[in-house]
Amino acid sequence: MSQLHQILVGDCIEMMRTLPDQSVQTCVTSPPYFGLRDYGVEGQIGLEETPAEFISRLVEVFREVRRVLRDDGTAWVNMGDSYAGSWGAQGRPQGAGQMSGRSVTSARQINEHPRFKSGTGVRGREMGMKPKDLMGMPWRLALALQDDGWYLRQDIIWNKPNPMPESVRDRCTKSHEYIFLLSKSKKYYFDQAAILEPCSPNTHARLSQEVQAQIGSERANGGTKSNGNMKAVARKSNGVGWGHGTDSDERQRGRIKDNDSMNSALAIMPAERNKRSVWTVSTHSFKGAHFATFPPDLIRPCILAGAPRGGVVLDPFGGAGTTSLVSMQEGRRSILCELNTAYAKIAQSRIDAAWLDGATQMDVFHDALPAV
Repeated sequence: MSQLHQILVGDCIEMMRTLPDQSVQTCVTSPPYFGLRDYGVEGQIGLEETPAEFISRLVEVFREVRRVLRDDGTAWVNMGDSYAGSWGAQGRPQGAGQMSGRSVTSARQINEHPRFKSGTGVRGREMGMKPKDLMGMPWRLALALQDDGWYLRQDIIWNKPNPMPESVRDRCTKSHEYIFLLSKSKKYYFDQAAILEPCSPNTHARLSQEVQAQIGSERANGGTKSNGNMKAVARKSNGVGWGHGTDSDERQRGRIKDNDSMNSALAIMPAERNKRSVWTVSTHSFKGAHFATFPPDLIRPCILAGAPRGGVVLDPFGGAGTTSLVSMQEGRRSILCELNTAYAKIAQSRIDAAWLDGATQMDVFHDALPAV
């Protein structure tokens, strides 16, 4: 089992340097957020003097991730944000002292850290940021990685239906974070079928409309349709071709099939559709640690789409080991890097317990896997 789910304890760049080139199928991770938590470990990321220094260090980390990724590999990166202002260098973290993403701490801890001790917002002004400025760290990171050679394929919104309350009166309560999908190459492994989602209730009603009656309707009546809603775009059950249509050029390119054949294919209405880019997942607490962890259902689609069964999933900021647990449940292997030895022990105990009690519904597939 240790060969299937490894934990490398130490600096993540140094630990990844022990891995061969192109040995990992996908990376699923959440780096420490800027100025949000002091983990009490020398060399930790997140307590840099400036946003630029923080982003620069993460770019170095993901250069090493790119080296160990297969050419068709992907990286799924969760990053939260914070505000500049009077709460030390970075501003009071979103939900300070409470659950927010994967890391929590108190404003007092940040203010009393020797790098950030000010409590007046002076450090924020030195960084060229006004008090109360949203720092934009997720997009700073995404664009920096794009500039460093990654393909920035998508921004996914993690919608939190149970966000922590905030005592703010001049903005909305923050209830989302970002997950960025990045790829090493233009073409990459992405198992679309593994993460299809149920069609919405009104899809079948829209698909049942008469197609020919809608031809030209976008131009008639001043562009206002008078014969019902526009036709839905449907995924054929065999995964080939998309939707109804009448454009001859589109038909020649193979994207639109003749209506008769498409209607025949839709005689049994599709039950699934391509996964959308807004994922609604409740935050998930873990009793074994005082910091927040990945909700398993948040990263499950990343692992299912990013690696086939038997593929290796990397998390360079392993934390409490949730990436390994979900990888185990889905028949993937995993490698975690973790700087904090206490967190590495928590992760190892969770992995061992899941393996021993069979709660992950594992099968003999694991026994047949080659060592990493």
